[in-house]
Order: sequence, then structure tokens, then C-alpha cells
Amino acid sequence: MNTILVTGASRGLGLEITEKLLAEGNHLFTVSRSVSESLRSLKSKHPKRLQTITFDLRQTGRIKQELFEKHIGLTTPIDGLVNNAAISYDDLITDLNQDSLLEMFQVGVFSAMELTKLVLRNMLLHRRQGSLVHVSSISVHTGYKGLAMYAASKGALEAFSRNLAREWGSRGIRSNCVVSGFMETDMTAGLPTEVKSKILARTSLKQPTSLQSVAGTVAFLLSEVSHSITGQNLIVDAGAT
Repeated sequence: MNTILVTGASRGLGLEITEKLLAEGNHLFTVSRSVSESLRSLKSKHPKRLQTITFDLRQTGRIKQELFEKHIGLTTPIDGLVNNAAISYDDLITDLNQDSLLEMFQVGVFSAMELTKLVLRNMLLHRRQGSLVHVSSISVHTGYKGLAMYAASKGALEAFSRNLAREWGSRGIRSNCVVSGFMETDMTAGLPTEVKSKILARTSLKQPTSLQSVAGTVAFLLSEVSHSITGQNLIVDAGAT
């Protein structure tokens, strides 16, 4: 049984990843700003294998204290990390707002880097050959109007992951990105129907990327079956690229 830390687990893709990893028998620590009814239900079904931590990842300077010192502790080995938490700031670049931009990077990039640092230290302390998985977006690889800033945050995560793979591969620690396409989640629920139609028209399958497919790919990269895969971007996008 592996111990895995998952961020943004309260709903959407993070919840799907949590459910998938629990079904595979893993022990999980999840981080989210609130505990949704769905996550609470999973907690009741798996009280010994799921520990939920309520924390706002915008507070990057408190991650070590609030997550690792209060909840995880030095004696708990971590085998995997899923950097899934994100805030979507969609706008034209001519209307860029610095506060919104900073908030998006704090959650999607800065907190991911801080968490990775602390998980790496844990893996080295416990001599674990673990797996780091970062959830990216197809917007990094194909342009969408209004997503330049969001794509920039995910592009930073991809560059970070690839260099991590080189940096720690000799210790058996892997780092990969799952590049997801357009999914039906709370984050995308506010998009106008015509915008969604245009996005889906660009895909080969003419349908949204399924949460199950992305979650399954994350679980694969966390498993020993993928032990030779590192420094890669695995694209799961219904054929958008």
C-alpha cells in the first residue's frame, strides 16, 4: 500500500483521482480548501486510508507547518504526489489583472513547487523511489482565446516537472505531467455553450475528455507499472492536438 498526497481533491478531477487511488488500495492524504459532501462520503467509506486536510494553498509559506508538521509528520513515508490543485484565471491579455494572476500562480505553481520540495525531502529521508505527477492542460500545447495566462501557469509546471526528472532520476524518483483536455468540471461549468461547442469541435472524438481517463492515467504514472517513464507529458485530450 502506497501513501500518496493529492491536492485539489474536493471535487472534479481531484475527487476522481482520489476515488481511483482508494479503489487501488492506497493510503491518501488529500488537501482542499473545503471538504465536499462527495469527499466526506469517501472518507466515511475509507476512514483508515483517507485523511482529509483543509487548507488554502495560496498560503504557500504555511504549507510545511500546516500539512507536514501538523498532519503527515516525519515518520510517515510518502510514495507519491499529485499536484492537481489549480485556479483558472481566463481573460484577454490586454485585461490582465496582477492580483488574479498572482493568485493563480500561488495555487497552481508556487504551492506545487513547495509541496514537491517537501515531498522530495520526505522521500529522501525514507529512501523511497517515488512518483511525482503534475496535472497540466492542453492549452499549453494548442492555443485557446483567453487562456494565455492559464496556459503560462501550466507551462511552468511542465518545465518544472521535466527538470525534476533529470535532477532526481538517479535516486529513482520520477516526475511526469498528465496533460488533460477540456473536461466537464466545476471549473469549466461557467463557459458559454458556444465556447464549449467550439472546443469540442477541435477534438478528434468530438467529446469532452473524461475524468476517468485522466484519473486512470494519473494512477498509472503513480504505479510501479510505469517505472521506466519519467520527464514526460502524457496527453489525454480526446484528440485535441
